[in-house]
Amino acid sequence: MMIEYQFTEEKLGQAEKTELDAHLENLLSKAECTKIWTEKIMKQTEVLLQPNPNARIEEFVYEKLDRKAPSRINNPELLGQYMIDAGTEFGPGTAYETQKRIGTADRELIQTSALNFLTPLRNFIEGDYKTIAKERKLLQNKRLDLDAAKTRLKKAKAAETRASQLNSARLEGDNIMVNFSYMLNFLHVKWLKIWAEEVTKSEQELRITQSEFDRQAEITRLLLEGISSTHAHHLRCLNDFVEAQMTYYAQCYQYMLDLQKQLGSFPSIYHCNNNQTSVAPIPSPSASSNVIGSSALTSTSGLVITSPSNLTDLKECSGSRKARVLYDYDAANSTELSLLADEVITVFSVVGMDSDWLMGERGNQKGRVPITYLELLN
Repeated sequence: MMIEYQFTEEKLGQAEKTELDAHLENLLSKAECTKIWTEKIMKQTEVLLQPNPNARIEEFVYEKLDRKAPSRINNPELLGQYMIDAGTEFGPGTAYETQKRIGTADRELIQTSALNFLTPLRNFIEGDYKTIAKERKLLQNKRLDLDAAKTRLKKAKAAETRASQLNSARLEGDNIMVNFSYMLNFLHVKWLKIWAEEVTKSEQELRITQSEFDRQAEITRLLLEGISSTHAHHLRCLNDFVEAQMTYYAQCYQYMLDLQKQLGSFPSIYHCNNNQTSVAPIPSPSASSNVIGSSALTSTSGLVITSPSNLTDLKECSGSRKARVLYDYDAANSTELSLLADEVITVFSVVGMDSDWLMGERGNQKGRVPITYLELLN
C-alpha cells in the first residue's frame, strides 16, 4: 500500500524520488536496448527462414506444447519433386533433380540457423533478460520503500519540532476560553508527541530500507554487467549464422554450375528465352582470380567475362585462330575439351554449332569449348 502511495505521489510530483547512479542507469538502458533489438532480429530471422506465417504459428504452438513439429516439404523441394516426376515421365536425358538438392540445402540452412542463431537469442529473451527484469522490478520496489521511509522520517521530524514549539508557549488569563484553549493545545501536543515517537522508529526503518536498496542495486548491477558478454555471445552466434548462409549459397552455386554443365551437353534441346542457342558456362568466382586479359571486364558480382567486341570476333572468325584460355574448364562430356588457364589453343567455328561455343584444338585433342573462357589473340 505504501509503495503504491509513494509511486502515485512521485507521478504527481508531490514526493521526492531517489535517483539511481548514472552507471546503473546506463546499464539498464543498454539492457533494454539489447532486449528490443534481439527480439526484432529474432522475429525477422524467423520470417526470413520461414516466410509462411501459418507455418510459423504452427511451429510456435508445437514448441509451447513441447512437441516436435511434423516434417514439412519446403517450396524448393516441392518444385524439385515435380521436376523429378516430370523427368521420369519424359524419360532419360533430363536434369531436373537439382532443384530438390537446393531444397535440401535450404532445409539444412533452416535447421542450422535455428540451432546456432535463433535458439541462443530466444534463450536470452526468455532466460537471462527475464531474470534481469525480475531483479529490476525488485530494485524499483526497494527504491519506493526507501523513499517512503524518507518521507515518514521527514514528517516525524516536522511533528517533533511543532510539539517542542507548543510545549514552550505560555498561556495567560484565567477565563473559560483560555482554559478551553489550554485543553485543546494539551491534546494537540499529546498527538504531536506520538509523531515525535515515530522519529526513532522511522530512522531505524530508513537504515533497513537503505541497506536493502543498496544490496538490490548491487545484485542488479552484476546482472546488467553481464550484457557485455551477451553481446559477445550474440556475435559468435551471428558468425555461425553467416557461415551457414555461406555454405547454403555455395552449395546452391555449385549445384547450378553442375546443372549448367549438364544442360550444356544437350545443345540441341535447351535454348535461351530469346530463342537463341544455349549459353556457355559462366566462369566460377574462384576462376576469376586467375590472370585476366586486357579484353576482360569485371562485373559487380566479381565474375570476369569476355568483352562484347572480343566475343563478336570469336563468333565471326573464319578459319582457325589462336586464343588464350582465361579460366580452367572441366569438360562435361566427351564432346568437350578440358582447358587450363593461360594455355593457348587453336579455335575455329563449325557450321551449325551453337554461337556460344567454338571447336578447340590442342595437339591431337579436339572438342567443343565455351567462348566465354577464351580471349582471341591478334
